Amino acid sequence: MAEYLSQEGLDKLKQELHDLKTRKRQEIAARLEHAKSLGDLSENAEYQETKEEQELMEQRIAELEERVREAVVMHKPTRTDSVRVGSTVIVKSARGQMNYTILGSEEADPGRGKISNESPLGKAFLGKKAGDKVEVHTPAGIVVYTIAEIK
Repeated sequence: MAEYLSQEGLDKLKQELHDLKTRKRQEIAARLEHAKSLGDLSENAEYQETKEEQELMEQRIAELEERVREAVVMHKPTRTDSVRVGSTVIVKSARGQMNYTILGSEEADPGRGKISNESPLGKAFLGKKAGDKVEVHTPAGIVVYTIAEIK
């Protein structure tokens, strides 16, 4: 399944992947060599812990490789006639005016106004136009938003 990311988000994933494949792999290999030099591996806690850490790291590498391969880089939409992934939308509700940027789930940070395209709020805004009213079911009840502007 495609994952929407900004170029910055994709670059962060690539940097983490590079770090794991180079520095972290070398670090774990050195720790394994040291643990092997301590003798009997069957009762060597340091060796067992390092092997488990290596396994988790290799799983993370595989996950990151897949995410990078499947990533769809979002560009700021050039059309502002409707809300799309990458749009910034200014909405009004009984709670006041808020700005939200619709991003992929990896980069969502609701406290900073960055919401996922897969969240109930993000899904509700996608495809809407300025002036549209949107009802969103929240734990506190239904909230009605009016889309004031799309950037």
